[in-house]
Amino acid sequence: MIIVGIDPGLSGAICLLDTEGTFCINDMPVHALVRGGKNKREIDPHRLAILLSGTIGHAFIEQVGAMPGQGVSGVFSLGKTFGIIIGVLATHGVPMTFVSPVKWKKALQVPASKDGARARASQLLPQAAGEWPLVKHDGRAESALIALYGIQSFHNIAKAAAA
Repeated sequence: MIIVGIDPGLSGAICLLDTEGTFCINDMPVHALVRGGKNKREIDPHRLAILLSGTIGHAFIEQVGAMPGQGVSGVFSLGKTFGIIIGVLATHGVPMTFVSPVKWKKALQVPASKDGARARASQLLPQAAGEWPLVKHDGRAESALIALYGIQSFHNIAKAAAA
């Protein structure tokens, strides 16, 4: 069974991880656009739909929200990206679970820092350690950890749904 872990920001990523340990990690698909003379990024919903078009057993998505000091346009962009992810998964009929960063990080003993996520991901998924060599790859590591959390949690969710 394939479990998907999603770090939903524009710098986030998508990890498809099966129960045998096979994985595929992709950065969040985005378009680079120029608006008002400024370089902007925006989610590419069509590439996202292609990435999530396979047989997926369950998706675990980090529950995101506004952070202190974040601007209105940033919050809107994050909400738009989050909504598109949910819409694409729903269109494909993929069951979803939203998980707070505190919950999955505590369950996997992940330090709060972004470097901590990369280090812990390398410890728990050594076969994938080459996927997040740079600081900017923290979204890849976090998506992999969310997928791992999903695999560990899936059996509990399946039991609750059957009851």
